[in-house]
Amino acid sequence: MNQWQIGDVKITRVVEMEMPFPGTFLFPDVTPDQIKREAEWLQPWATTSTGQIMVSMYSLILESQGKKIIVDTCIGNGKDRSHTNPAWTNLKLPFLADLKKAGYTPDQFDYVLQTHLHVDHVGWNTIMKNGRWMPTFENATYLIGGAEWDFYSTFEDRALRDPVEDSVRPIVEQGRAKLVESNYRITDEVWLEPSVGHTPGHHHVQISSRGQRAVITGDLMHHPIQCAYPEWDVGFDNDRALAKKVRRAFCEQYADNDVLIFGTHFATPSCGKIVRRGDAFRYIAQE
Repeated sequence: MNQWQIGDVKITRVVEMEMPFPGTFLFPDVTPDQIKREAEWLQPWATTSTGQIMVSMYSLILESQGKKIIVDTCIGNGKDRSHTNPAWTNLKLPFLADLKKAGYTPDQFDYVLQTHLHVDHVGWNTIMKNGRWMPTFENATYLIGGAEWDFYSTFEDRALRDPVEDSVRPIVEQGRAKLVESNYRITDEVWLEPSVGHTPGHHHVQISSRGQRAVITGDLMHHPIQCAYPEWDVGFDNDRALAKKVRRAFCEQYADNDVLIFGTHFATPSCGKIVRRGDAFRYIAQE
């Protein structure tokens, strides 16, 4: 668990899992040697000496103006992921216990905020109760992008459909979802901005309070090495050409200014700032 304060907004990070993956897990055309070339600023926290990448699955909890918001809900336990990533099938991870250690129980949340509807962002939306998938955060409104729902609710490929069927559709059918546009404001301090490309309705999260600012990227970027190489293809991007433009524009916008960037899959400490390096950028991690 890590915590930060952005003005009056308290941010708490609860990790589901963090581990090394081959670079090709994200970047199909990249070799270990290409990753190792960036060792000076990425090892040991973001890459390994063998050219693997560190990837984290975590949720961020925001406390803003009396509201508790959990942003993205990782992979989840007890779900069939044989068509997406078999290693994530029937997980038994202590995420809810770790959430409690951080000082939160599921019934306390006002909102569950989804940056998009991929498997590793919706899993803890639901848990099995009496043979049915039921809302984990029983008192919360689940904020789901309308464009995301329109796309994935009718998608036929099981790799993308299965997580929606067990982790999103039950929320919608039980009346717990609110479909929102990608400029939706949750509080005066927390709102959404569109960043399509990774998915058709992807958005990232803006936080601003008392002159301090932060951004939660969602999957507009997955790893800090993309600051140096925003044009690398990502295998999970729905529109790769558009995603590249969005990444570079994001880096251009936030380079060399005082905005804390939370990379949704960046390894611990998972936050830092973007700085310019020639015609590209680097990401400087901060505790």
